Amino acid sequence: MKKLAKLLQLVFLGYIALLLGSCVDEESYPDTTQGNFEALWRIIDEHYCFFDYKQQAYGLDWQQAYNIYKVRSRGNLNSYQLFEVLTDMLSQLRDGHVNLYATFDNGRYWKWHEDYPTNFSDTLQRRYLGTDYHIAAGMAYRILDDNIGYLYVGSFANSIGESALDEIITHFAFCNGLIVDIRSNGGGSLTSAETLAARFCQEKTLTGYIQHKTGKGHNDFSEMEPQYMEPSARLRWHKPVAVLTNRGVYSAANDFVKCMKCFPQVSTVGDQTGGGSGLPFTSTLPNGWTVRFSACPSYDRNRQQIEFGIAPDHLVNQSEEDFRQGKDTIIEFARKLLVE
Repeated sequence: MKKLAKLLQLVFLGYIALLLGSCVDEESYPDTTQGNFEALWRIIDEHYCFFDYKQQAYGLDWQQAYNIYKVRSRGNLNSYQLFEVLTDMLSQLRDGHVNLYATFDNGRYWKWHEDYPTNFSDTLQRRYLGTDYHIAAGMAYRILDDNIGYLYVGSFANSIGESALDEIITHFAFCNGLIVDIRSNGGGSLTSAETLAARFCQEKTLTGYIQHKTGKGHNDFSEMEPQYMEPSARLRWHKPVAVLTNRGVYSAANDFVKCMKCFPQVSTVGDQTGGGSGLPFTSTLPNGWTVRFSACPSYDRNRQQIEFGIAPDHLVNQSEEDFRQGKDTIIEFARKLLVE
């Protein structure tokens, strides 16, 4: 895992060096409506990493976007109007890692989860957790009445300590199986996601591949570099695991699912994840606004794209009848799966 983190660090350092080295040749733009439009379009055109994939997936045409939004950006636009135009243009990328930041708003694309059923309810979850559950490193956990462990990881934004994971695994030591619920986990730190995943890894395992940009062309990438996970040197979980997912699982949480699917004792249950496999980078427009975008694509162990999500092993949706009865359909399916 430390080797993977070091690899990612080297990838980013190499990418930053490439950008800095190319600054001399990059055209500068004035702080005008048209200048900011041209600067943003060019930044994305030269450094975004999913053009070919998204052209194949849904027909993305970035040049056509230029032609359309260049017209919209003409005239004496105020800051709010320009922000709307630029955000609309970026939304053509359909990427939750693409954001435009101004002092008055954050431009974002959230349809990766907004257009789908939630498949997660705080109300139902409270019925399973009760009031006497444990909390460690931001994770909630308890043993259900059928001797199945339940661990909810709502975010990877916080650091996950090794000692906390030792305590959690010890608490579940006599359980027959473990549910790891990451529904609506929007991501956070890759290191936190990998620290947790390493507790389920029993041997050095190929988990995926990564590339980085080597030039300004849409297809200028390095060769695919393999990513491996090393098993944790601390306590590890060997029994069956069900990872619960929905469309709200994104970014580092999506990467967590990518890794967990490589382990033989793990099954994924629920809906497809939201995706977000591009490692983000940032740049600045002439007016000081910041744009974040996907710069380095990552893939699963079969070299397949996971930008638009990872399908579960068992597709299960929350039913209205179960909801009325106070049951979480996805949790109940996982409990049965773990005792078969």
